[in-house]
Parts: sequence; C-alpha cells; structure tokens
Amino acid sequence: MLKKNVFTILFIGWLIVITSLSLFSFSGLDTGSISIPYADKITHFGFYSGFVVLGCLSVWEWRREKITLKKALWIMVITAIFYGMGIEALQYSMTKDRMAEWGDVLANSIGACIGGLAILWYFTKKEPLKWKL
Repeated sequence: MLKKNVFTILFIGWLIVITSLSLFSFSGLDTGSISIPYADKITHFGFYSGFVVLGCLSVWEWRREKITLKKALWIMVITAIFYGMGIEALQYSMTKDRMAEWGDVLANSIGACIGGLAILWYFTKKEPLKWKL
C-alpha cells in the first residue's frame, strides 16, 4: 500500500510544508550575515514547481488510466496558482507580520508553469516514463 502511495504522501507533506512556512512567523530567526538576493522569490518558485511535479506524480499514481497527461498538467498548474493566491490572501488577512506580495504570486505562478514543463518533458522525452501502462 505504501509503495503505491509514495508520491501522494510526498505531495500532501509538501502542501503541509508550504502552508506552514507561508503562514507562521519566523521573525525571531537569525540568518546572520547571509544575504541572498531574491531568496524569497526563489523559494516561492521552488515550492510551487515542487507542488506541480509532486501533484502530477500523485495523479499519475492514482488516475493514470482515466486522465490524460495534458489534463493532469492543466489541473495541477491551475490548482497551484490558485493555491498560491489563496495563501497570499491568508497572509494578508490572518497574519500580523507576514504580508502578501504580487511578486510572490508571480514567482509561484512561474514556478508552477516550470514544474508543469518539467513533468511534460519527463513524460515525453526520448525514453519517457509512460503516463499510461
């Protein structure tokens, strides 16, 4: 059972991590003198790329015989974009020291699209993983 659900478990865990890191405050965290330009946007990009990749692989585990790759990609990319917008809205309305930014929404959306392209490449490359068995 666990072997069949590994991507689904990873996807749910990924959503929990994204949600937790987005809604809880880390203002007391000391980063020292480390300063990476646009680290926040890079993080958003990576989180939402991972969202789409793991989401598509979860769909592949469960529904590959009933849903096409193209449809799964569209569903996951759109879901990731709206999830990111929802998280930004929650940051704006429910947290004291977190704020919503359009740049974060843009980074989330670009990350989701690149994650979708990565999955598309993975299933259509020269020796692809088969979407349907």
